[in-house]
Amino acid sequence: MSALIFRLLALGIVVTQFCIAQESLAGGAKSEIIPIDAKPEPISIDPIRTAVIVVDMENDFAAKGGMFDRAGVDISGAQKAIAPTAKVLAAAREAGLKIIYLKMGYHPDLSDLGANDSVNRARHLKFDVGQKIQAPDGRESRILVRDTWDTDIVPELKPQANDAVIYKTRFSGFYQTELDATLKKFGVKYLIVTGVTTSICVESTVRDAMFRDYLCVLLQDCMSEPIGHDLARTNHDASLLNAELLFGWVSSSDQFTKALTTNSSQAMR
Repeated sequence: MSALIFRLLALGIVVTQFCIAQESLAGGAKSEIIPIDAKPEPISIDPIRTAVIVVDMENDFAAKGGMFDRAGVDISGAQKAIAPTAKVLAAAREAGLKIIYLKMGYHPDLSDLGANDSVNRARHLKFDVGQKIQAPDGRESRILVRDTWDTDIVPELKPQANDAVIYKTRFSGFYQTELDATLKKFGVKYLIVTGVTTSICVESTVRDAMFRDYLCVLLQDCMSEPIGHDLARTNHDASLLNAELLFGWVSSSDQFTKALTTNSSQAMR
């Protein structure tokens, strides 16, 4: 009998340690299921197993003087998405959710851009990737090159000390990156997705996430699409419809932050 009691006590210690570890991974968030209004139906998430993904909200895609702006691509949508994304990040940090930034950026020698016959290389060189420029703040920078002004996250969404920042060289955040390993390390199952551009890097990342059995919630006002933005039916709309029907759920910054706030208020009672 004493041996059985010892084993049960040991099991209890292991379970307790596991629960403590899970809370630590989530920054101290309590394990409670939170319902979020979304399409095609509401989805419930566990904050301990949830990460906010910020896709490519960097100067080259969302700031004056960046690659898109220099190429004449409309960045007004990306800039409009900054404020709601900042609200989401603030609420997520308050709730202890993990935050992961994805950044498109290449090594200075462009060795990871692709071979000479690579479509990725050809398409990006049309945007003068690697070219030296003077950033708006006066610094020397290079278009879409790592650790320069161009690939810095826009100031309003600047990463904080506990956030993860992952560089990528293709549209999907999962292609030859440590994103999947990072998510698994923190026990993440649910992804709250924000960023640019909706039909390219966001959708590519969401598709690959779904293939790996992550549950993705796209916050529609926290992302933007410059391609066909002036058409009656935009690529942004088409991507959100794809997500709603096939790849995940579609919600908004208001619905997400409301869910977190409501849960926090109930936890304090």
